[in-house]
Amino acid sequence: MTAISILIRVIDRQSEGETLMTDQLRWTFLFFLVTVALTSSHSNARAETNQPNFVVIFTDDQGYGDLSCFGAGHVSTPRIDQMAAEGMKLTSFYVAAPVCTPSRAALMTGCYPKRIEMATGSSFGVLLAGDRKGLNPDEVTIAEVLKTAGYTTGIFGKWHLGDQPPFLPTKQGFDEFFGIPYSHDIYPYHPRQDHYNFPSLPLLENEQVIEMDPDADFLTRRITERAVSFIQRNKDKPFFLYVPHPIPHAPLHVSPPFMEGVSGDIVATLEKEDGNIDYRTRDKLFRQAIAEIDGSVGQILDTLKSEGIDENTLVLFTSDNGPPKNTLFASPGPLRGHKGTTLEGGMREPTVVRWPGKIPAGQPNDRLMTAMDLLPTFARLAGATLPTDRVIDGKDIWPTLVGNAETPHEAFFYHRGNQLQAVRSGNWKLHTNKGKPTQLYNLHDDIGEKNNVIKTHPNVVRRLMGHIKAFAKDIAGNSRPAAYVKDPKPLAKSTPVN
Repeated sequence: MTAISILIRVIDRQSEGETLMTDQLRWTFLFFLVTVALTSSHSNARAETNQPNFVVIFTDDQGYGDLSCFGAGHVSTPRIDQMAAEGMKLTSFYVAAPVCTPSRAALMTGCYPKRIEMATGSSFGVLLAGDRKGLNPDEVTIAEVLKTAGYTTGIFGKWHLGDQPPFLPTKQGFDEFFGIPYSHDIYPYHPRQDHYNFPSLPLLENEQVIEMDPDADFLTRRITERAVSFIQRNKDKPFFLYVPHPIPHAPLHVSPPFMEGVSGDIVATLEKEDGNIDYRTRDKLFRQAIAEIDGSVGQILDTLKSEGIDENTLVLFTSDNGPPKNTLFASPGPLRGHKGTTLEGGMREPTVVRWPGKIPAGQPNDRLMTAMDLLPTFARLAGATLPTDRVIDGKDIWPTLVGNAETPHEAFFYHRGNQLQAVRSGNWKLHTNKGKPTQLYNLHDDIGEKNNVIKTHPNVVRRLMGHIKAFAKDIAGNSRPAAYVKDPKPLAKSTPVN
């Protein structure tokens, strides 16, 4: 019975002569009921217009075949599998580059990395410590778009879009940051340290370096704890939570609870590291590293449920690029290729999205979607306005996620650095070399890119080459610069960052 109906019943019975309470108690009771009724009405109205929360969990170097719900037998991911059963597997979900920095730049801005001059670092394929280059503060990130709609924003994990003060997450729309500015192997224990001469790895909280060379075995746990705290502190307002885990990028690190079952020989070898990281032995912790990621996803999902906001939160899990070449355990599954390549194994990622009651449960979706699409899609769902003064390559994929709408992408373009090397349109994928077509695959029939049919489909080749030429012309005329600083310096604990 609602407060309003109770109120009506009390008044009716009073009018019939029943003596139910004293006048003073009656008016107190009536005042209480009216207050409850109005509050309930207000709450219902607020619920009907609620903006959803967004959680993006972004791992590092995880292959298409590195989730058990994507067919893996070498790892076990029960919580992500549960997420897939309650949500949707996206089996043709792409990142815009096969390595860290450009992939993350595309996620944040909704743009191909070459369009925003973020396809490489200033002197390497990705940004390094003390790099003079970074994501231009004039770019508009997902975090900045959502903040215009009243969202609180947080990132906990690996950034890798510039470690100099103007490029840090708190200068790119994030209210909170806890994590590392780039990959955790950019530090003095790198196998090729004699070549790179990397400085110590900084751990930041917002814009302050709080530790140097943190114990990486506990990074995933600490990142998860911060993510859980962020949810708990912001449960009563819309938020965007970005959790870019540093693993399973090598060297693999795992916290003690997930080391159970590891052989004594491996444990003994790791205990002798003494600062010199044994990458090859740590590669054998891949199953445990994925288990800890899976456990982190489970903690985040459990927190959303315990805080009562599970049904108003979209959660998406994916990775930044495919597995490295010659890794012991990471797998592209049925795909050909690996990190650094524009074959499917380098850029097609194992992706799961869940939003109870909104995204259909237990249904795989093979329509082409990309990480660049998150910005315009989240903007639509949040009621935010996209910038109109620039080209954004991402598309609103909400109709594709919840209905029968086809992909909004007429074509998707694969880059390695600044080189445009392939295009996909529909089921067809065309590879090129120095601007000339070399390989054609029907991905519907040949997901592993094994049967080159370029000689038997000249019309398809001509059509896809038309897409490549048009896109190259568009990029040339509609691109924006990255940002650079003078005299960059690696971050240190004594460095004033802000």
